[in-house]
Amino acid sequence: MSTRDLERLAKAVKAARLAQYSSRVAAAQAAGISKDTWKRVEEGEEVRDGSYSKIEAALHWPAGSCETIAAGGPEPAGDVKVTVLDPDEVDESVRDVVQLAAIATTPNLTGEEIKALSDRIAKDLRRLGKI
Repeated sequence: MSTRDLERLAKAVKAARLAQYSSRVAAAQAAGISKDTWKRVEEGEEVRDGSYSKIEAALHWPAGSCETIAAGGPEPAGDVKVTVLDPDEVDESVRDVVQLAAIATTPNLTGEEIKALSDRIAKDLRRLGKI
């Protein structure tokens, strides 16, 4: 999120947190991040992209909201509903998409290589907080 308006994001995150949580600690626990990371966001400091994704989930914001706000775009409306999918369902969907793409674009891959590729992509997306 470099060269973004992190002060604007900080104000939006703090306002949403105050409306939903009793404390920064409670919000951080809901997000699965440290209270210090949450504090850094509220102070307009840069954090890892995965932390922004976790904050979005804890605030019930759509994915990408932190980036949108920091880029000067609109803040999520108060009545936005976010659907949380079962990670196993998402992982399976990711695997299916990767497998079909791999088969269509790289016909020389073995079934074992395609499975390893799709497992790795699902693992990396989970690590980044995208699924």
